[in-house]
Amino acid sequence: MIDAHIHLEQYEPEVSEQMLSELPTLGIEALIAVSMNLDSCFRTQKLAATYPGMVHPAYGFHPEQPLPQETELSNLLEWIERQDREDFIAVGEIGLPYYSRAEALERGEAFDMEPYIQLLDQLLGLAARIDKPVVLHAVYEDALIACDLLEKHGIKRAHFHWFKGPEEAIVRMINNGCYISFTPDILYEPEIQELARRYPPQLVMAETDGPWPFEGPFAGKITHPSMILDVAAAWGALHGYTTGQAEEILIANTRRFYSL
Repeated sequence: MIDAHIHLEQYEPEVSEQMLSELPTLGIEALIAVSMNLDSCFRTQKLAATYPGMVHPAYGFHPEQPLPQETELSNLLEWIERQDREDFIAVGEIGLPYYSRAEALERGEAFDMEPYIQLLDQLLGLAARIDKPVVLHAVYEDALIACDLLEKHGIKRAHFHWFKGPEEAIVRMINNGCYISFTPDILYEPEIQELARRYPPQLVMAETDGPWPFEGPFAGKITHPSMILDVAAAWGALHGYTTGQAEEILIANTRRFYSL
């Protein structure tokens, strides 16, 4: 199988080295390794060079952090555009700061979304120019803004990772052919299980979003790419598939979306 979304460069080097050495024996063929900012892109690129064919890098700027300075952003955009198109798989992780905004508002602080929307607009414009898929962090009502911008740039290949959102967003994303991916929380979160039943099977992938930790049967464990095997089994059970059938569908979907 393929872990469709992992922050590989966020692991301690000895942990990632151990994980990657284990993958062939665990039925994990490859990882889509996303990036947080320019320094993160450098680390992801190095991992991809060290593990060719196994680590497929994506380059971007994660929205749940302070906005980049103008020079930092221009350096990132120029660096991504200079990369050989064959050497990276997508622009990501990019999106909108739902959780940062919610935390700020809970503290009684103002939060200006407009600069983040402009940032996403620029990153989507880059993805459109270089004809790359995008990996999106856009949940709840933010997904509707992301859909607006995807349509503006004519981007058809959009992967909303660990998605949660309202019916209006779900319908729009399905109509636009957007893919989503499920994490290990599909084993214990009713909201996620309901979405998994609702979303078309041909538009679904499996991810870990590691090293983000999970609860339920994964409590206290380091998030490992092999957890997508549990994701596949749980997702398949919701649709009446055998584990083998579920894995085959998710593998095919991930290959199709990322042209692997």
